[in-house]
Amino acid sequence: MSNIISKSGRIIEDPPLARFLFSDTRMAWLWTIVRVLLGLSWIDAASHKLNSAAWMETGEALKGFWLGALAIPDGGKSKIAFDWYRQFLQGMVDNGSYVWFAKLIAVGELLVGIGLIVGAFVGIAAFFGALMNWNFIMAGSASTNGLLLVGAIVLVLAWKIAGYYGADYFLLRYLGTPWRGHKVDEPKEPIATGQLASPGKA
Repeated sequence: MSNIISKSGRIIEDPPLARFLFSDTRMAWLWTIVRVLLGLSWIDAASHKLNSAAWMETGEALKGFWLGALAIPDGGKSKIAFDWYRQFLQGMVDNGSYVWFAKLIAVGELLVGIGLIVGAFVGIAAFFGALMNWNFIMAGSASTNGLLLVGAIVLVLAWKIAGYYGADYFLLRYLGTPWRGHKVDEPKEPIATGQLASPGKA
């Protein structure tokens, strides 16, 4: 987490607790546990879909999920709370997008899981995981999505150190953030009085 500079030039620093939790490598072990557990959950979810024709060929599984979310029981209440999201899903069903979108979800879950487990670009992987959790919740599916969403959000906040014990230790160093080394200029030796170089001379 970086500092914010106000218009007046004043540096607004992160609270010490936030710096310790999300930027201090001493807390990397905690986020390693969180990301591996979340990664295993995504791998498990993807494994059921990748071996299913209803997800990887016809997309009927996703179509059924969407239709269930769109259905309004007699005298009941829709699972979808927002009309704009209902219209979005209805449009996806009407144009048959479930065929390719089902594959995207299955493969996306697998990639998110792999990224979290190996610790590669954890912040990005967690963001896309959170995006899928959010969409599942918007479609009326609670299940474990709420907890997984919270886990993904804290991993996004801890992106600097969440993959410290993983591939990010090397990937982020290669990109120059956040552990890029800075060379310290060596102090110049003072020039003794009377030894100043004359103009035009070395």
